[in-house]
Amino acid sequence: MQTFITQELKDTPQGKEADRIIRSCVHCGFCTATCPTYQLLGDELDGPRGRIYLIKSLLEGNDATEKTRLHLDRCLTCRACETICPSAVEYSRLLDIGRHEIEIKAPRSLPERFKRQLLLNIMPYRSRFALLLFCGQIIRPLLPGKLKSMIPERRKTKIVKTRLHKRRVILFRGCVQPALNANINRAAIRVLDKLGVSAIEVKNETCCGALSHHLGESAAGFMKANIDAWWPHIIDGAEAIINTASGCGVMLKDYAYLLREDPDYADKAKTILEMTRDPVEFFTERETEKLQGIIKPADIRVAFQNPCTLQHGQKLGNRTEALLSSLGLARLHVEDSILCCGSAGTYSLFQPELSAKLRQNKINNLVNENPDVILTANIGCQLHLQQATDVPVKHWIELVEELI
Repeated sequence: MQTFITQELKDTPQGKEADRIIRSCVHCGFCTATCPTYQLLGDELDGPRGRIYLIKSLLEGNDATEKTRLHLDRCLTCRACETICPSAVEYSRLLDIGRHEIEIKAPRSLPERFKRQLLLNIMPYRSRFALLLFCGQIIRPLLPGKLKSMIPERRKTKIVKTRLHKRRVILFRGCVQPALNANINRAAIRVLDKLGVSAIEVKNETCCGALSHHLGESAAGFMKANIDAWWPHIIDGAEAIINTASGCGVMLKDYAYLLREDPDYADKAKTILEMTRDPVEFFTERETEKLQGIIKPADIRVAFQNPCTLQHGQKLGNRTEALLSSLGLARLHVEDSILCCGSAGTYSLFQPELSAKLRQNKINNLVNENPDVILTANIGCQLHLQQATDVPVKHWIELVEELI
């Protein structure tokens, strides 16, 4: 695809990157078959190919309009298009550039900017979010049904007794998961302990930075703070950084790309990329055999919702499904498993109608064969799906922990 990026942007790192990505697109249209919003709306501009044209036009100096922003806002950044693309177009990176430019050239209304800033000043900060959630849980019984379903009930955090092991990993906590469901990490700690690995939770770490990054703000402060917090443990011999939220995991693995121009952090960020593991990546053949030896047989029918950030963002495909099957769990077929559930970080807050339709489609496919439990690998997906079904929705590590 020929490009005519403006002189203002042409020689910047963002301009060069955008030019490279746009030129790699061959207009084949394979991406439309896996794009959730195109499937719902049938509009070329609500598919990856159409959005690439919009971003190209924007970077070439054409008018930045409300319509351009609408179609970019509707993208879930699920990256399903990247999985299917035969030309390996790095669409999500181009989208980040396009969203940054549209925020500059077509500023949002004051109410929209206020809403986004409110989220940016609460959600990435663990104590602030926990306080807000606590207040919401107190008044939850008084709220109308739809709003009530958006606030999860309080969970009692499990107390986990562990031993000290020679093998150690850093266990990332994130910003919202400790308040929403601290038992996911508690389960991971116990499972790792059974495998002879100690999990370290680093107190002064921060949000992974995904929220800021995807809302067009700089995430550099969060990324650097985390690297600084983890570095002493890395030097001391931690063998991996484990994250139980696949949304955070894909962001941590992007640190190397996002900090590539930073002379002080570029090399350290590469180390973070090399060390970051989803639990399913950490469970090598040796760990899986250990789990097989200690897990209790269970007649449980499970449907696995493969988060976009796991299968498309981290490129881990069906690794989790294969692990669950190897542990003797009856895994049910889920139609259209490549498609997004509609959670997508803050997407459900900014695009509630589209998000709700995508969730209902996903739920219909997940419950089609009457599972006893729906499993996932991301806290956002877990809470989003649970709002629309009575079938329990859990992180898969929670079920594994229950069975050992």
